[in-house]
Order: sequence, then structure tokens, then C-alpha cells
Amino acid sequence: MPLQRVLEALDLLDGWVTGDDAAEFLERRGLEVETTDAESEEGRTTFLRVVVPGAAGRTAGGDARTTGIIGRLGGIGARPNAVGMVSDADGAVAAIACALKLAEMRRRDDVLAGDVIITTHVCPDAPTQPHEPVPFMGTPVPMEDMNRHEVHPDVDAILSIDATKGNRIVNHRGFAITPTVKQGYILPVAPGLIDLYEWVTGRPAVVVPLSTFDITPYGNGLYHVNSILQPAVATEAPVVGVALTAETAVPGSATGANHPADLADAVRYCIEAAKAFGADLLDLYDADEFDHAVALYGPMTRLQTHGGEP
Repeated sequence: MPLQRVLEALDLLDGWVTGDDAAEFLERRGLEVETTDAESEEGRTTFLRVVVPGAAGRTAGGDARTTGIIGRLGGIGARPNAVGMVSDADGAVAAIACALKLAEMRRRDDVLAGDVIITTHVCPDAPTQPHEPVPFMGTPVPMEDMNRHEVHPDVDAILSIDATKGNRIVNHRGFAITPTVKQGYILPVAPGLIDLYEWVTGRPAVVVPLSTFDITPYGNGLYHVNSILQPAVATEAPVVGVALTAETAVPGSATGANHPADLADAVRYCIEAAKAFGADLLDLYDADEFDHAVALYGPMTRLQTHGGEP
């Protein structure tokens, strides 16, 4: 069950853990893991990439669609400012749990139609930064570098998992989804994604309200709810955020704030979405409607850039 895989991921990442440690753990479960070290003046981290082949995926010579799952975070820890795993680790925990669950499914001959590419990074000592209403975790490397390592060019859609508790606009304990974002457009929430949410949780779907600011690149001086939609500035593929949420504003740097049951629900959701998307049973947006919007109002790809003079 996904809860068991979440507990394994929590135990794995709860300590001074490196990306190499996480990669070795995943490899022992039969997964092939690519690691890349990156550093800047703010810190250093290790990016992980796992490709789980599908029965009709491109790695097997088929043409089934590929799902990207990104565990988005600043770091699993904020040492030396905080001791232990931080709330912000949720993205990495969920991504690694997704990889473990998919590996288990393959061993039991439950193979998805399409490939799944899972990416995240492991940084035990990420910086923190001021943010309202509560402090954020910073990133050890610039956001452009994170997108370059985590947004794979071969994916047809992305699920971006991120702790989204440091706000007062989603007062819900569990997880929530965002509207689909594609090439600068905030699109309607896909009905199929609502169905999956309600089937997985047994509760009405909760949707994160987005502003245009939230889907623009970091570093432009505009307020962002968090980095959950930053992958959308680096791809033409549709992106949906899967946000771990709380009823109160919880700092990303808070420890003792990772909730296994909520993470397990988010993992089950991502697995179900990847199943359906790869098998052409789920679309994240209406392609004809998107093309009609572009014909009416023009491209919005400018919102994927830092702007400037026309």
C-alpha cells in the first residue's frame, strides 16, 4: 500500500541524508536512478531521476503517453537552523514513495501503460527565506537550475507535488490540486482530475486558487503562493500541482509537520492519474478549447519569462 511506501520514504529522509543515500535505497528496490550534483552560493543538492517503464511506453518501443512526477521542495532539512525533517520535505517524500510504489507494482505484474519519469532532489541543509504569512524554505540552487534538472523534455504532462501549507488561502488538511497550467494559461480544472480526487479520498475535491503571479518565474518581484507551478515556466506540457495542505499556516521550515496519511493520499492520487493518463483515459485539459483560446487572445508564453520591455 502507498502508506507503507510513504513510511519508508519518511524514514529514509529523516536525518542527514544525501541524494546518493536515497539513490542507493531506490536501486535496491530494482529502480534505475540517475543522480546529478548541483551547487551555488546558497548551497548544494543532489537531483534524482527515476524512469519507470510502461508496458506500451516509449522505453518499450510503444507510443503511450509519459507522465512526469516532480517532488518539488527547497530541502528536506534546514540544518543548522532546524533539527530534523521539515514540512517542505513533503515533495521529496511523495516522489520517492511514488517510485517505490510503482516498483512494487511492476514486481507484481501491475504495469502502467505509459512511462513515468519521477524527479526530485535531496538537500538536508537548505536555506530559509522570509515570506508572508510564514517563512519559506529557500532553494540551494537557482530555480532555473531546478527546472532544468526536474522538468524532463520527454514528458507529456507533469504532476508537481509540493508542501503548500504556508498560506491562508487553502484551509484544508490533506491535499489539494491546482487548475491545469499550460504555456501561460490557467485552464479549467479537468473533470477527470476531480473524479480521481473524489474516488481516492472519498471527499469533495479541493482546488488551490491561483493568481497569474503564481505561474510566473521566481525572481520577478511578484508574490507566489509557493514554487508548485514553477515547472510550468519551463515546459509546453500541461502542469497540475498536487499540494500538501493544512488548516493553518505552517512554515516550510517547521519540523514535525509531515503527515503520513495525507502524503499517502497524494501518492495514491498521482499513481491513479499516471495510470489513466498513460492509457489515454485522462486528459489534463481540453486541447480544442486551448487552441481556441490561443486563437482568440494569442499566446501567453510571455508569462513563462521574466518579462521586460515588449
